Amino acid sequence: MASNTLTPLRIAFIHPDLGIGGAERLVVDAAVGLQSHGHSVKVFTSHHDPSHCFQETRDSTLDVSVIGDWLPRSILGKAYILFAILRNLLLSASLLTAGLMGRENFDVLVVDQLSISVPLLRFSGAKILFYCHFPDKLLTKRESLLKTLYRLPVDMLEELTTKMADKIVVNSKFTANIFRHAFPNIKSEPDVVYPGIHLKSYRGEVDEKSEGVAELVSDKKTILSINRFERKKNIELAIHAFHALRSKEDAQFESLRLVIAGGYDSRVTENVEYLTELSSLAQGLNLSTHTYSTEARNIPPSTQVVFLPSFTESQRTHLLATSQVLLYTPSNEHFGIVPLEAMYASLPVIAVNSGGPLETVVEGVTGFLRDGDPEAFAEAITRIVKDGGVEGKRMGGMGRRRVEGTFSSEAFIDKLEAVIGEMLRSRNSEAEGTWQALMFRLLASAVVLAIVGWWFARYFSWP
Repeated sequence: MASNTLTPLRIAFIHPDLGIGGAERLVVDAAVGLQSHGHSVKVFTSHHDPSHCFQETRDSTLDVSVIGDWLPRSILGKAYILFAILRNLLLSASLLTAGLMGRENFDVLVVDQLSISVPLLRFSGAKILFYCHFPDKLLTKRESLLKTLYRLPVDMLEELTTKMADKIVVNSKFTANIFRHAFPNIKSEPDVVYPGIHLKSYRGEVDEKSEGVAELVSDKKTILSINRFERKKNIELAIHAFHALRSKEDAQFESLRLVIAGGYDSRVTENVEYLTELSSLAQGLNLSTHTYSTEARNIPPSTQVVFLPSFTESQRTHLLATSQVLLYTPSNEHFGIVPLEAMYASLPVIAVNSGGPLETVVEGVTGFLRDGDPEAFAEAITRIVKDGGVEGKRMGGMGRRRVEGTFSSEAFIDKLEAVIGEMLRSRNSEAEGTWQALMFRLLASAVVLAIVGWWFARYFSWP
């Protein structure tokens, strides 16, 4: 359905943690895009830190409601998924209560990451669209028998509750294939809705003398890596590849630096530990390092590896506009929004040849797809930076045209609206009338009542 024929709708997004990351960027872009098309949009989340979020969620562009942040994220660093489920169910129960009282009523609910609340949300009468970035059951390790047993009911519930959505969409053909194998009992085929980027947000001029940007200005040529500080992102590949350049481009090596930027949350143990590990790795390879922070803004000119955790949009825009190449290091990444950001900034991309980048980066045209091997990455970097970067400029221009034609936020929103229109006209027999759905609703309601009772007992000292 064309976007200009879809009647304005009341749409709510339900997202667990509205921080900084690819999933959050997609939710924000989708919400802003649908809002710009005349729909009434509100975002519900269990956590939102104004100092660690995208600008649209803190400058009143979007209406954001936070529910259930008083619940802990874990106990002694354990049971993250259990508490994520509890927070999500409490949020959904609050949304339903508001609907029953006539305060919050919606035509469409867009749920992502956690499907556990889908059966409960069906009581709202709204159509439910579930956006699957990647099956959660495949994102966790099972290091022990206890962890395997702990995850077993969670994995079963993920498939059952995902199935109850009126429509399921995924972010790439790669994810669609993984989805089919991960959830064999879901017979309906998910639609592919590629994420897009909001082109206007990358067109603004950046004052290179402004705080936070001025410190990044350097005479060195920058090789850039952007990823959350998580081990699965394999950022050490970028460090090893940069170190391998020392032998490949001895004459140019001293004129280069590697900037590793990305989402970082001091509440997340892995973020803190991984940044420390990466810094130690670089130093162990005799590379001089500097970790940028409010207490350590001045970057020594001789620094070879700069770590930039929780970077600002101005810093991102500056780095994308002034770097030589972007290194994208995750393997089997389900999509990856960063290569699109780089290509739109006319920056060539070197990515691991698996997962989503196979659908976004065109080999030899907008960048290079290589095995996750430092030497292979180093060879590709050399091809881009040599001869004054002529090859890189050519690839950058092709990348920008590719994003404008296929991966703009306008194309993303048009496709999303078409899927919503189709969902409103159709009926998903898989989502309705099963005894599992009824039993799960009863169980979810009991869990939510238990949480609310515990909260009252805690805060009002009830016996």
